[in-house]
Formats: sequence, structure tokens, C-alpha cells
Amino acid sequence: MHADGVDLLPALHRLFGGTLPALTITKLRGDASTRSYYRIERPLEHTGGPGAREHRSIIAMRLPEDALAPDELSNAATSAGPPELPFIDVQRMLAARGLPVPAVLVDDTRGRILLLEDLGDETFEARLRVQPQSEWRARYAEAAALLARMHTACEPPRPDESVAFRRVFDRALLRGELDHFREWGLEALHGPLSPSDRRALDSAFDRITDRILALPQGFVHRDYQSRNLMWAPREGGSAELTIIDFQDALRGPQAYDLVALLNDSYVVLDAELQRATVEAYASARGFDATQAAALAAGFSLVAVQRKLKDAGRFVFIDRVRGNPSFLPHYPQSLRYAGRALRATGDEELLALLERLVPGFPDATSVPPVATGSSRT
Repeated sequence: MHADGVDLLPALHRLFGGTLPALTITKLRGDASTRSYYRIERPLEHTGGPGAREHRSIIAMRLPEDALAPDELSNAATSAGPPELPFIDVQRMLAARGLPVPAVLVDDTRGRILLLEDLGDETFEARLRVQPQSEWRARYAEAAALLARMHTACEPPRPDESVAFRRVFDRALLRGELDHFREWGLEALHGPLSPSDRRALDSAFDRITDRILALPQGFVHRDYQSRNLMWAPREGGSAELTIIDFQDALRGPQAYDLVALLNDSYVVLDAELQRATVEAYASARGFDATQAAALAAGFSLVAVQRKLKDAGRFVFIDRVRGNPSFLPHYPQSLRYAGRALRATGDEELLALLERLVPGFPDATSVPPVATGSSRT
């Protein structure tokens, strides 16, 4: 049994032992990741092996060939990759703190396969789609409560325990993500900037970066949004909100995960729901008035950086990876960026982007699909 050319049998034998049942495999819908996922199911009547009775359905994560290569989060002082897959490292740390994350059943990093607990198919986003918006405030309060629980559990940092506490959302990373927007979300669509516009944009991006670096810092999941939260089925028909896609966790701006949740390009939220959820999070953390005010101010500032980066990323995924499925979310990313810019009072950058990006921020168009992109 293979997952696009990667042999699953060694990992499956480690889980089930003995003779394998007649397993079925289904490739799951992909995303922007270089990883791919498969659901493996066994017949109900199979009862052999130590893992068989527990795991009716499991998820196989197929890793890329360079899974342990250095990446943008690696220490710039060394060319060596991480000694352990960051997903495994961070999962172990979060699980040890009692946080709901998928169990790792088999770690076969060398064989490019992880076998994971199957959390089902219902994402936070999927539940929102079938519920009236009058219920969304309660759903986001649940997500904010879980986020507060995770952030509290991960303080103080323990650099000796996890890579998440050794990596930092530093100037190079923050500034590089803004340049990612310039390159892909702006110049790839509308042509190179003039020297004077480039200087003005660089100055604005430097200013944003400096202000973000001065914000309160803490543990950051880095992509805490509606497609990375799952309603995992539990006994008795209940469901538990569960965290996935945490392998890029690091130390960074305290407001960052709230920004990812409440400026989610896949869901349109009004400013009032954003405000209420930020307040719910601050209350769950036990923040005083000064801390809550700093969080609210940081929220808008980080939202500018995050949503510009997202807009550029969606174009990059189309132009470089041949996947145009994220392009429809480009306009919503810029709408959120515009809302955040107004909240920060950065009229200079707002005016510049209004001139450089047609329709910015509230009437931008979906970028055209690049020639050669596949509609997958």
C-alpha cells in the first residue's frame, strides 16, 4: 500500500502488527501544504493486532522528501535542519500540557509517514457554514477560550523542551512576509514599483515591523484559523474542538493567533464580533485593563502584517505551486488589511495601497489564474 509512491506498510505493521487486514485508502482534499493526507480504514470485523480494535480509521500524513531540511524558522546561524520533525516536537509538548491535539500513533519520519488519530471531517469553518450567524459569537467564544488555554499552558517558555520556544517571530521573518506581499500580492499582479513607491512602501513596512516587535510576546501557533480547528467526535456523540497544523509554532506577538482566527480569509466577520472575541480572550486570560488595551491595539497592528502576507501568499501558491484555489480569498484578505489600517490610523500606508492596488481595500478583484495553473 502506497501514498503517492511512499510505502505505508512499515508504519502500518508497527501500528497493527501481524497480518494486515484489507485496508482501504482514500486521499483527502489537499491544501497549500507540501504534506498530503490519506484516510485509511479497516473492516469492522477485523480484530487482530494490538492496534486494530482501537483504530477503525486513521490518518496517514505523507511527508515531503525534505521534511527535515532547514526552513524559514531554522536558526540562521546553522545550515542544519531540526533533529526531529517539528510537528512531532510541538505535538508532544502540547499534549503534555493537556491540550486537544491529534494523537501520533506511529512516527516513521525516516519513511516519510506519520500515522495520526482520525479527527473526522468537521472543521470549525464547516460548522460555521451550517449554523446561523446568530450562533457564531458562541462558536468564536469557544475558539477564544481554547486559545487562551493554550497560551496560558505554554507560559513560561521552556526552550529545553520544545522547538516552539526556541524559534522567534523576529524582524527578518516579519519583514520578509511583508516583502512577500510586495513581490506576489502587488508586483506580480500590477508590475514593478517605481523607485519612489518602493521607498515609501519599504519605509511603511519598516515602521509596522518596529511597532510589532515592541508588542507583548508569547507562544504563537501561527495559523490558528477556521481550517486548523477540528470538531473531533468523542464518546456519547459530543465533539471536542481540537488543534491541528501546529508545526510552525514559535514565540511572537501575543495578538497574532487572535488575528489569524478573527481575520480569517475564509470567513467574513464583522468588526463587532472581532471586538467581542478579543474581549472574551482577554477575560479568559485574566488580563487587567492595561493588558486588554495593549492586546486590542496590537490586534489591529498585527492584522495589517498578517493579512497583507496572506494576500501575497495566495498569489504565490497559484504562480509557484500551480494551485489557484486560494485566489478567491485574496480580496477578503485585503478588506481585513484595510479595516486594520483604519483602526491603526496609518493613513499614509492606506493611501499608498489605495493608489497601488486597484480597488483597495474594499473593492479589489480576484486575481487572474496564472497560465499553466492546475484547477485542483
